[in-house]
Amino acid sequence: MDQATQLRNIIKCASLEAGRASRPLARVITVTSGKGGVGKSNVAINLAIQFRKMGQRVIILDADFGLANIEVMFGAVPKHNLGDLIYQDKKIKEVITWGPMGVGFISGGSGISGMYNLSRDYLVKIIVNLAELDAIADTIIVDTAAGISDAVLEFLVASGEIILVTTPEPTSITDSYSLLKALNAHPRFSPDETVIKTVSNRVETEEEGEQLYHKLSTVVSRYLKLPMIYLGYIPQDELLVKAIMQQSPISITNPNARSAKAFEHIAAELTGPSSSIREVKPRGMAAFFSHIVKGRKLDSDAQTQKDNSAVS
Repeated sequence: MDQATQLRNIIKCASLEAGRASRPLARVITVTSGKGGVGKSNVAINLAIQFRKMGQRVIILDADFGLANIEVMFGAVPKHNLGDLIYQDKKIKEVITWGPMGVGFISGGSGISGMYNLSRDYLVKIIVNLAELDAIADTIIVDTAAGISDAVLEFLVASGEIILVTTPEPTSITDSYSLLKALNAHPRFSPDETVIKTVSNRVETEEEGEQLYHKLSTVVSRYLKLPMIYLGYIPQDELLVKAIMQQSPISITNPNARSAKAFEHIAAELTGPSSSIREVKPRGMAAFFSHIVKGRKLDSDAQTQKDNSAVS
């Protein structure tokens, strides 16, 4: 039995143990950007707040391992991270920190980077625990690091729903295209199973937001043949800047601010009838991470084979 088959059996075993088949699957949305400093984490947090206002249970996975953006913006320090679940025998509920309005967040720590080296028991353990998130949350928002690192691409390949945050800065547009180009070239990326949606951030008007989307989508459609969906825009707003400095989401501190209303509109787009366009079925968190683990193992095995061939 090859390692890929073994891994599939592990995932099947873990899913059955967690009882995932009898539970509804959480919606997993991955928020990303081609470069840092474009407001990606702020978008993730405020969308989470807007979902909570709609009555949804929401958890954010902070997958930017080098920076603790979510906890800083929430003004909360987590006691544990995902690595503690794997190596310190913590349960999934113990690594969730609860922020404003009952939005939960999980710090990724360094727990994910070494998953493809884990033993069978550890893999079963993490997938069983992650499967429990489907019972805890209706929506899980994954906030990736910025840029085109291997870790970011792993999350995007595993995600059925991606939100790409872009600003009018030429470098942001260029880096957004570069990110999508790298994603499209990934051997395990399937455009038929992934919906890419965009948000125009820090624009002056609605028209500027639409122009930014069309500028990017025209190039992406021509050269990458990838369809994209426009969710909306977030305007330049001094109240939003002030809320960030106060470490409190604008959707809470000033729900009538222009930016807060924009987040409300985008959340409505994500949950309304128009959101059914090219939607993929919810996969749940266990399937999301299983995809990452399986991909990393397959890549590792391929590299080992290549190395062995070179030696022989």
